[in-house]
Amino acid sequence: MIPRYSRPEMVAIWEPQTRFRIWFEIEAHATDKLAELGVVPKEAAATIWAKAKDAVFDVARIDEIERVTKHDVIAFLTHLAEIVGPEARFVHQGMTSSDILDTTLSVQLARATDLLIADVDALLAAIKRRAFEHKLTPTIGRSHGIHAEPVTFGLKLAQAYAEFDRCRARLVAARAEIATCAISGAVGTFANIDPRVEEHVAAKMGLTVEPVSTQVIPRDRHAMYFATLGVVASCVERLATEIRHLQRTEVYEAEEYFSPGQKGSSAMPHKRNPVLTENLTGLSRLVRGMVTPALENVALWHERDISHSSVERMIGPDATVTLDFALARLTGVVDKLLVYPQNMRKNLDRLGGLHNSQRVLLALTQAGASREDSYSMVQRNAMRTWEHGEDFLTNLMADKDVAEKLSPGALKAMFDEGYHFKHVDTIFRRVFGDA
Repeated sequence: MIPRYSRPEMVAIWEPQTRFRIWFEIEAHATDKLAELGVVPKEAAATIWAKAKDAVFDVARIDEIERVTKHDVIAFLTHLAEIVGPEARFVHQGMTSSDILDTTLSVQLARATDLLIADVDALLAAIKRRAFEHKLTPTIGRSHGIHAEPVTFGLKLAQAYAEFDRCRARLVAARAEIATCAISGAVGTFANIDPRVEEHVAAKMGLTVEPVSTQVIPRDRHAMYFATLGVVASCVERLATEIRHLQRTEVYEAEEYFSPGQKGSSAMPHKRNPVLTENLTGLSRLVRGMVTPALENVALWHERDISHSSVERMIGPDATVTLDFALARLTGVVDKLLVYPQNMRKNLDRLGGLHNSQRVLLALTQAGASREDSYSMVQRNAMRTWEHGEDFLTNLMADKDVAEKLSPGALKAMFDEGYHFKHVDTIFRRVFGDA
C-alpha cells in the first residue's frame, strides 16, 4: 500500500488509529452487555466509555508495549488501562484476542466494500453515459483480433456496463458474507462469555452473528471475499485491455485523454501512450495475486492457528486500497475517453466489405445451394478480396456460381450496414432497462 496508488478515504479504514478505535468499541460494547447481565459493575462500563470514548490512542505507546509483550491485543489493553484506570480490569472479560481481531477485520472489510460499491456506481454512471453517446457509432467487431462483423461502440460499452453491474452484485453479496461477528471466547464455546454479548456487539457494529466460530471466524468467508475482489479486478483489466488495443497506432479508434503538458516518452516527443490503462492492467494483477493466499488461509489447524494473520494484515489493506484506486482511475479513463468514429469507419471499410460474408453465405443456402458449396463460393471470393485488396461485392457479382443463385440487387442488399444494428435497442433495453 503506497501513496501513489492510494486514496485517503480507503486508506483511513486501515490506519492504526481506526483499528484501535474499532477495538475499543468492540470491548466497550461487550462490557456494556456484561454489565446488563450483572457480570461486571454498570459503573465500570460507564466509566470505560466516559474516559476513552473520545480518546486518541497513542500508537507509539502501544507499539512500545508490544515490543515487550509480543502481543498486540495485550499491548492495546495495557494502554487502555492507562487511560481508563482501575475499571479497565472489567474489559475483555471472557474474550479472546481473535474475538477482537476477527470482528474488527469484518468491520474494516465491510466499510471498505461500501467504498468499492460506491466506486462501481460511479464507474457504471460513466460507462452508461458514454454507451448512449455512442449507441449507434459503427465499428468493426473482432474475434481473435481479426475483423469479424460490425458492432457499435455503444454495444462494447453496454457489455462493460453489464459486467460491472454483475461486479456490483458480487460485492454486495461479499459484504454480506464477510460482515460477521465472533465474540465466543477461547475455541468458540462461549464457556466464559454469554452468547448474548456477541449478539449485542454484532448489532452495535453493524454485523451479523457468526453461527459457529472455532476461535476464529471461518476463513472460507475471507477466501470468497478476496476472490470477489479478484474477479472485479479482472473486469477492470478486461476493459483496460480493450482500450489499450483501440489506442494502438494501427487501430486508433479510441485513446486515453492526453492532457496539456503531458509527456508520453522521455526519448520520443511524439508518443501518446496508454499509461493509465497499462497501469490498470498491473494493478489488476496485484489484486488477483492476493486471492491465492486467501484461499490457502481456509485450512487452519484445529480450532485455530495464526498462519492466516500475517497474510490478512497485508492483503486486507492492499487489495481494497488497490482496487479502490483502480476503479476510480478506470472511471476517469472512461469519462474522458477520446473516441474517433472516423477511424472506426475507416477500419470498418478496410477489408472491402468482407464483414458481410456470413450474410451472403446464409442467402446462398436459402437460395438452394448446400452449405458446403455456399461456404466455398463465399470463401474463394473473400480470399481474393483479402489478398488483392479488391472489393468483395464486385468479386461476388463477377462469380458465375454466385450469380446463378443471387441477383445483383439481392447481393447489394446483403451489404446494408443497418442490418447488423437492428437489435441494438433490444440489447440496450436488456442492459439499461427503459432508461
